[in-house]
Amino acid sequence: MFGQEGLENVVRGVVMDASDGKAVAAVSVVVPGQKYATVTNEDGTFVIKSSKPISELRFTRLGYFDVLKKVGQGKVSVKMTPIAYPLQEASIVTGDPKEIVQAAMRRIRDNYASSPELLRCFYRETLQKRQRYISVCEAVARIYKAPYYIPNHRADRSALEKSRVIMSQRRGDTLSVKMMGGPTIAVTFDAVKNRDLLFDDLQYYSLKLESPEYIADRLQFVISFTPAIDLEYALYHGKLFIDRETLTFSRIELSLDMSDLSKATRVMLVRKPVGLRFTPKEQSFVINYRSEDGCTRMDYLRSSMAFNCDWKKRLIATSYTLVNELVVTDIIAPAEPIAGSDVFKVSDVLDDKAPLFRDPDFWMDYNIIEPSESLEHAVSRLKK
Repeated sequence: MFGQEGLENVVRGVVMDASDGKAVAAVSVVVPGQKYATVTNEDGTFVIKSSKPISELRFTRLGYFDVLKKVGQGKVSVKMTPIAYPLQEASIVTGDPKEIVQAAMRRIRDNYASSPELLRCFYRETLQKRQRYISVCEAVARIYKAPYYIPNHRADRSALEKSRVIMSQRRGDTLSVKMMGGPTIAVTFDAVKNRDLLFDDLQYYSLKLESPEYIADRLQFVISFTPAIDLEYALYHGKLFIDRETLTFSRIELSLDMSDLSKATRVMLVRKPVGLRFTPKEQSFVINYRSEDGCTRMDYLRSSMAFNCDWKKRLIATSYTLVNELVVTDIIAPAEPIAGSDVFKVSDVLDDKAPLFRDPDFWMDYNIIEPSESLEHAVSRLKK
């Protein structure tokens, strides 16, 4: 019902660092003048589809100059040049970091979507046991976003359009825990919209103005923050990237404070079986926002969680890594709210709702994050 019909125009390519030729991951790839977007994978490769001919693409990443590339038939090769700004420019950046953040918060009404939006997103979730993949889930979801000037996320909703999963059939790979994840991360961890994630607690942090950096050729205030007091719940370490001209939050980096493991567990873990010991090691997030035609919206979100699990009778714990990626690939109009019966809840498990990997053309009508070679190899092994 919600498939993107007629995405017959396809461009594939690879993005490399112009200085050393290495692949550049997490590059935002956008069709200018259209609504389609994606990001590069760990190998720097991408595929983007459109209902209209694609004549050029825009490539954006923190620390690199923006690239506008003419494209045609065949595979596109893109080289991005790292940005090195003069030291004297960094030395003149002054100001109270707290006042800068508060000024950016006051500009949210002007800088971000002021009307409801319905976003189509591609979501991928991978779980590794030590160095081996044991689960891969993928989904296309619709995300309903109320206006950003509404300072909470309770009106926002997510719903699945299409999904699939493949899991290891080894008996010892079964992990019966529910972690924070699924397409609801686009609601829960949109820090500009969900103010109680970070900004409502701003008085509990120490802020520091760091050296500026560039995103999409635009100079950013960079403000680091660390917990200043001890609360009954875990706080975060991280950085805020704020456009110096528009005071738009361009990027937010969060890393959960692990000084109290019980507090960190309450943030990361939804449920687990009785008798299973869960030890958190790391949880981090990157949230990118993209500005276009005077409006800024969430563009890309990546979370990574590392933890150990073991049963009480076992002496050696097993390490796991859960990675979630979500990229906004399309904007759907009109922006109708998602019906309550279709809402994907925080407590829902994507594994329970998705069919197995079978059809090689499963994502033919959708924009996705191109799987890396290592992920394709892992899926091939899991299918056996």
